[in-house]
Amino acid sequence: MLKGIPGILSPELLKVLCEMGHSDRLVIADGNFPAESMGKNAKVIRMDGHGAVEILDAILQVFPLDTYVEKPVNLMEVMPGDDVETPIWETYKEVVAKHDKRGSEAIGQIERFAFYDEAQKVYAIIATGETALYANVMLQKGVVVE
Repeated sequence: MLKGIPGILSPELLKVLCEMGHSDRLVIADGNFPAESMGKNAKVIRMDGHGAVEILDAILQVFPLDTYVEKPVNLMEVMPGDDVETPIWETYKEVVAKHDKRGSEAIGQIERFAFYDEAQKVYAIIATGETALYANVMLQKGVVVE
């Protein structure tokens, strides 16, 4: 056990987060995301029993977001004509604002198929049990400044 580390962050996930360098990216994937096929060149960490919000909150407690890009947090854009509500995005905005002074300004959107293309280049994909639709979020790592 460690002090000050959220208990949801497993040793495997902490190792991956530590291995990542500046500008490396990771995806927190919802339960519908094709994590294994997208993650053929990435580390895939299974966290099926957890939701994306709790994982995002825990990660942002130890993971600096990139300050050299305008949008270090990116969501998968809803497909045109897809009649889907995305209330989880409001929760993501609250979580990001708690950990980054840019708040919701740090969050962008990537078209669905472009998101898949980018996901194939990330360092790690966290496969969650999140049931909300369009709940995929990509984070770009920054540097620790102290």
